[in-house]
Amino acid sequence: MSNKPITEFIQKYYKHFNAAALVDAAKGYEAQLNQGSKMLVSLAGAMSTAELGKIFAEMIRQDKVQIISCTGANLEEDVMNLVAHSHYERVPNYRDLTPEQEWALLERGLNRVTDTCIPEEEAFRRLQEHIFKIWKDAEERNERYFPHEFMYKLLLSGVLEPYYEIDLKDSWMYAAAQKNLPMVVPGWEDSTMGNIFASYVLKGELKASTMKSGIEYMTFLADWYTANSEKGIGFFQIGGGIAGDFPICVVPMLYQDMERTDTPFWSYFCQISDSTTSYGSYSGAVPNEKITWGKLDIHTPKYIIESDATIVAPLIFAYLLEY
Repeated sequence: MSNKPITEFIQKYYKHFNAAALVDAAKGYEAQLNQGSKMLVSLAGAMSTAELGKIFAEMIRQDKVQIISCTGANLEEDVMNLVAHSHYERVPNYRDLTPEQEWALLERGLNRVTDTCIPEEEAFRRLQEHIFKIWKDAEERNERYFPHEFMYKLLLSGVLEPYYEIDLKDSWMYAAAQKNLPMVVPGWEDSTMGNIFASYVLKGELKASTMKSGIEYMTFLADWYTANSEKGIGFFQIGGGIAGDFPICVVPMLYQDMERTDTPFWSYFCQISDSTTSYGSYSGAVPNEKITWGKLDIHTPKYIIESDATIVAPLIFAYLLEY
């Protein structure tokens, strides 16, 4: 009996089209790690609500990802799943819901993400009182932190332990917090926790300056990229949007705007995308377009897998983990 059944299945049967692209991208990722390159993984969409943490946490533990870029939603939704999993509701027939049925979900405090409803009271509000205290304590000490650093503090403080409803090893945020993994969270303000923080600023209970900003995330990333790019840094993009758009720009920013012409391009690029290549769409743009923006080199290994990330990402991670 093989001890790597998923890896061997993929190698045997995934031979053409998007299946072949999946294998090529996984082998390219593996080659990057073997040559000592680091890897950035960007998380768009609702990958945390899709419970990617069940396998992504192990990628973090095994040092197969060195920095993460994610949306504010993915940052918080992994922690929400950790503390409120039993209160989530699945709606398999979500395509058939009428506006009245959607409104009924709202009235029950259920916010729908495709076929999964996040329970507002148990998820959002369960975190709110604890994260507010951490925000307020920092402010009173005249300390400022990034959004992910506040979440790391929340997880490592232990205050959420009474609420845990899944195995802690399945939380990628907890795995990242344990390693103090570098992270950027562009556009955090549009997340639920970002909205909650803004509400406290509007009420005069917190200062906006207590939370470090997107510009500070970019300058942090610029310093991190400069310090870690000697053997190359790869870019593995799940989905489109700001989680990918923000960090990939650090290279042309350093090269063009800072005039550091010795800045290396990203050493690997892969995107799992269901965006159609169309006029003006960056999320759906083919990788070669990024050459013209000074993000990728002519020789950078480039892959695009046009499929559902909830199917593809776990398979690639399973390959890399030799499952």
